[in-house]
Amino acid sequence: MKKYPLPPFNEETAKQKVQMAEDAWNSKDAVTVSMAYTEDTEWRNRTSFINGRKEVQEFLKNKWVNERNYKLKKELWGFRNNRMAVRFEYEYQNKEGKWYRAYGNENWEFDENGLMKKRYASINDLEIKESERKL
Repeated sequence: MKKYPLPPFNEETAKQKVQMAEDAWNSKDAVTVSMAYTEDTEWRNRTSFINGRKEVQEFLKNKWVNERNYKLKKELWGFRNNRMAVRFEYEYQNKEGKWYRAYGNENWEFDENGLMKKRYASINDLEIKESERKL
């Protein structure tokens, strides 16, 4: 399976890959999102270590149960060959109805088929008022 665009990336294809990721995550469809990753993908998300597409699907299903009204914005920070650095922010509402904005950075590594084999995310949450939402 190939997921275009393929590495090595240039600025245009790197931005395209980031937009595709943003669109997929905003769909909140764990299976669709997981198909951009290798079968044996490795993740670090906050303090969670996730291995393989099946674990990604479970992680995302649980994420969107707990992070309601989720909306994400990603921005390319840098790229080289088959790697990218991305900054992001997203907003969500927890089960108690409180709003949060999460800020973070991701490091991505892709295989030759354009599937992400490594994703390392550092994320911080900030509680916000509903009136402070911007996404």
